[in-house]
Amino acid sequence: MKNKRFFYSLVKLATVIFALLLSTVAYAKEASFSNEEYDINVYYNELAAPGDAVFVRLKFTQGSKKTKVEKSRFEATTASLELWYGEKRVRRSVFYILEQDSNKNTQTMLTGIPLSSWWNPDPIWKLTIKYKLYGEKNLEFDLPFNITTKEFDKDYIPLDDRNTKISTNTSPERVSQSEKLTRVLETINPQNIYQTTAFTPPTPATRRTSTFASRRIYKYTSGKEVTGLHYGTDYGIPTGSEVRACADGRVVMAEMRISTGWTVVIEHLPGLYSLYYHQNELKVKEGDMVKAGDLIGLSGMTGLATGPHLHWEMRLNLEAVNPDFFTKDFTFASVENK
Repeated sequence: MKNKRFFYSLVKLATVIFALLLSTVAYAKEASFSNEEYDINVYYNELAAPGDAVFVRLKFTQGSKKTKVEKSRFEATTASLELWYGEKRVRRSVFYILEQDSNKNTQTMLTGIPLSSWWNPDPIWKLTIKYKLYGEKNLEFDLPFNITTKEFDKDYIPLDDRNTKISTNTSPERVSQSEKLTRVLETINPQNIYQTTAFTPPTPATRRTSTFASRRIYKYTSGKEVTGLHYGTDYGIPTGSEVRACADGRVVMAEMRISTGWTVVIEHLPGLYSLYYHQNELKVKEGDMVKAGDLIGLSGMTGLATGPHLHWEMRLNLEAVNPDFFTKDFTFASVENK
C-alpha cells in the first residue's frame, strides 16, 4: 500500500473458505480496510493458473453520518485493477458497478484481468488497485498475487484438402470476418451485466477432444507445418447435439464464418463473451436475450473441423481464457453474501 493512510489503517488478509463451491480454485482472499470515513472490502483469487483470470470484487462503503459526502461526490468514486510483473504493468482493467445503494452509500464493483497461458510462477507478480476517491483524490494499494504452474497438451493435427484451404484462406471476406469478431470482442459495455453467478458448460457431454490452450501443430496437404494455440475447449459430440447458453446474456453475433462455421457469440459481463463454433444449425439471432441453458444451436462440423464437435470459448477483454474458470463463483458473490 503506497498511501500513508493505508499503512496506518487496520488491514487484514484472511482466507475465506467457499463452503458451497466445488471448483479448481477452492478459496478467495479477503482484504479489508477501515477508517472513520469509509470502508473497503476486497475479494479476489490470490492464485490462478496460466490461461485463467483474476477477478476482484470491491465493496466501497462510507463510514459514519458525520463523514458522509453528498450522493454526487460519492458516486464519482472510480477504480481500476492493474497486474504488475516487477516494475512492468502488463494488464489493466476498469471496475464496473454491480450494485449501488445510495441510501446506505455503498457501491459494489467488479473487474477481471485475463492471464496469458504462456506466463509462469514468479514472486514478483502483484496486483494494484487504484481508485479516485469521490472523483478527486488518487489513492492505491497492492494485493499479493501469483500464478501457479500448469502443463498444456500438445496436439498434432493433419488437415485434409478442405481444411487446408480454409486454414490458408487469405481472402478479403475472411479478413473482414476476423476484423468484425475482434471489434465485437474488444467492446466493453460497463452497464451490460447479465449474470454474476457461476456459468454452466454448454453441453452435458464430458468427452473432450481438445483442451484449452493446447499447443497445436497443423500439417497441410502440401507437407508444410504451422503452429498455433487452441483458444477453447472442444467437446466430441455428434452432429445435431443441443448447444445451450452457458449463462444469461445478449447474442452479439449469430452467423456463418469461413473458419468457425455457424457461430454464436454471447455477451455476459462488460468485456466477457462466450463463443460457440462449428455448429450445424443456429436457434438464435443477433440481438436475442438468452438465459442460462437456453437452446442456441445444434452442433456440427462446419468451418475448419476434422470431425463433429462443439468448440466452446471464453474471451475476457479480447483475450481467450480457460472456460472452466467461469464454472465456479468467479465473482465471489456467495462469499460476500454469507
